[in-house]
Amino acid sequence: MSVTILPTVNAVLNAAAALAMLAGFVAIRQRRIAVHRACMLTAVGLSALFLTSYLVYHAQVGSHPYAGGGWMRTVYLSILLTHTVLAIAIVPLVSTTLYRALRTQFVRHARLARVTFPIWLYVSVTGVVVYWMLYRG
Repeated sequence: MSVTILPTVNAVLNAAAALAMLAGFVAIRQRRIAVHRACMLTAVGLSALFLTSYLVYHAQVGSHPYAGGGWMRTVYLSILLTHTVLAIAIVPLVSTTLYRALRTQFVRHARLARVTFPIWLYVSVTGVVVYWMLYRG
C-alpha cells in the first residue's frame, strides 16, 4: 500500500470517530451506558489509528501545502490553527476522561467529558475539513 492513500484513510478515520462520538453522546443522554461505553471506546480506537496513520504519513511525505489563495487561504489557516492547537490539547483530555471512566470515577469523568467532548468532536470534524480543503478543494 502506498502512503499516498493515508490522507484519505485519515479523513475516514476522523469522520468515523466523530460519528462514534455522536452516537456515544446520544447513548449517554438515553442512559444506555453499555452502548455509550462501546461507542466511546470505538472513538478512542479510531482516533488512535488516525494518529498512528497521520504520523506515518508525515514521517514519509512531510507537509502538503495549501494551494488556494485569497480569503479561502485565511479560512483554511484559521481552521488549521484551531484544529492543530486543540488536537494537541485533546490527547491528555481524552486520556484523563477515559482513565476516570475506566476507574469508575463517573462524577469526575462526566465533569471532564463536558469539556472534552466538544473539543474532540471539533478536532475530528475539522480534520475532515482540512483534508477536504487540502486534497479535494
